[in-house]
Amino acid sequence: MKIIWYHPSMDAQRWLTGLGRRLPDAEVRLWQPGDSGRADYAVVRSPPVEMLAQRSLKGVFAMGAGVDELLQQQRQHSDRLSAQVPLYRLEDTGMAQQMQEYANWCVLGWYRRFADYQRQQQAHCWQPLPLPARDAFTIGVLGAGVLGRSVLESLQQWGFPLRCWSRTPKSLPGVHAFHGAAALHDFLAGCQVVIDLLPATPETTDLINADFLRALPHGAYFLNLARGAHVVEADLLAALNSGQLAAAALDVFQQEPLPAENALWQHPHVTLTPHSAAITLPEQAMDAIASAIQQLETGQQPPGRVDRQRGY
Repeated sequence: MKIIWYHPSMDAQRWLTGLGRRLPDAEVRLWQPGDSGRADYAVVRSPPVEMLAQRSLKGVFAMGAGVDELLQQQRQHSDRLSAQVPLYRLEDTGMAQQMQEYANWCVLGWYRRFADYQRQQQAHCWQPLPLPARDAFTIGVLGAGVLGRSVLESLQQWGFPLRCWSRTPKSLPGVHAFHGAAALHDFLAGCQVVIDLLPATPETTDLINADFLRALPHGAYFLNLARGAHVVEADLLAALNSGQLAAAALDVFQQEPLPAENALWQHPHVTLTPHSAAITLPEQAMDAIASAIQQLETGQQPPGRVDRQRGY
């Protein structure tokens, strides 16, 4: 069995050694330009187009939960990777806990008004502030996949009303579920906080625009843990400037790294992080990928296979 590996920034030797230890019968090599040798599997993140060119692979494994880069490559270069080659993504491998931590920190900070207290501290103002009614501080999650469900489960302990919106019907204990485009505005109308955990697909591109933001209650909060392509940034800034949004926490952006001149850097009601809400944890990811390859080698179907039409 031959495995090719590529990541633009991760420690290649750690992965080559780790996968080799988990799959002792495999030859695992770092793909480099000009390598057109035989391979059974590819483990990748942001691969050059030529890496996967015209290869008959048993599977391609993305080193993350998102596969939008790979699908975009296939749309632009349909001859480079056959649609018959199975594509797999990581479903959790430690990312769910990281997303839970980020989401809970934001939700509790907004509910307890810590940013307001920070501004008061800078003004040397000693003034207790009233809290919103807990039963009116509804949290809505866009996306009910593995990560969306995990975040919703972690928020249940705080007693806030919870709701989710997804493409197809979902049933989650303790969560008011909405689905389909026709139900989106009804979902938004009751959300004091919206957390984006949708996959990146053509249908979700620019979904969070002026119309979307107007459907929220005045003074709502927005957290993006998914993809920057979902958001029309000019509309987001307008909503923040008008007070339609009280604040936003953003981990992902239309252009990354975020350009120095982008107004989001300096906005007083925006918190930024550099696409680090949930990073790939190598040991857990290698466990999952090695297990999936072993399943494929014995004729089984591992979790995480991507439906290329849906985009996730």
